[in-house]
Amino acid sequence: MRGTLPGLPTAHPLLHQLPAVYLDHPFLERFLSALDEVLSPVLLTLDNLPAHLHPRTAPEDLLAWLAGWVAVEVDAERPVTQRRAVVSSAVTRHRQRGTREGLAAAVRVETGLEPDITESGATGWSTEPGSPLPGSARPWVTVRLTVPDPDAVAPTRLRLEKLLAAEVPAHVVYQVEVTAEGTTVEGTETS
Repeated sequence: MRGTLPGLPTAHPLLHQLPAVYLDHPFLERFLSALDEVLSPVLLTLDNLPAHLHPRTAPEDLLAWLAGWVAVEVDAERPVTQRRAVVSSAVTRHRQRGTREGLAAAVRVETGLEPDITESGATGWSTEPGSPLPGSARPWVTVRLTVPDPDAVAPTRLRLEKLLAAEVPAHVVYQVEVTAEGTTVEGTETS
């Protein structure tokens, strides 16, 4: 929470707002300087309000608050640059949610890696009634990450599975595969 910051200068001292006849009063000078100390963080925040409301320039303690505005979660354990990227890309990702592009963007923000996504979905049309439906009976998604060292991704894997559970539609089964040099190292299927 914001509060007073000792020694923070004010751009608009209250004493200088008064007529010159009051400038020689020591009590008034001390009283107004105390008010300046209380008001300077408020005035500084109001002067810089656009910077406080932008994910790139907001103070770190306001990022979680901004994340709530755009309906995303930011983990305090992540680096601040990654938290800023999550908040700034949230609106675009909400617009793409449920699509391959949206899932790829979410995985890129989470891991910094480009995923290879395979899915069962398909569309089609036919002039013949009763023709077979496209795709498979049970929809599925596979997300593959190719990394030099699969063991280095192990801490991120739990967060990645949590992310997929949130991003993939509830009726779709998803699978995460971490590959090294074309070899499947680990894969789990979850619904």
